[in-house]
Amino acid sequence: MRELLTYLIQNLVDHPDEVSVTQRDGVGGTVFEVRVADGDMGKVIGRQGRIIKEVRVLMKAVAQRKGEKVTVEVID
Repeated sequence: MRELLTYLIQNLVDHPDEVSVTQRDGVGGTVFEVRVADGDMGKVIGRQGRIIKEVRVLMKAVAQRKGEKVTVEVID
């Protein structure tokens, strides 16, 4: 799942080599923390947060098929 999220984010940004996705296990499931270059933050979030919302929906759908819970957070 981490690879899928990394692939999605790298294809959204101008600097794919600066994308960092870390995974940590939380109480409510797995938490993925996404870090990108400063100039790419807007591309990941999108207007009114539409892009990151859709990334979260996609990741939750994949996790649900595996019987897991996932959260995606974008870190400054």
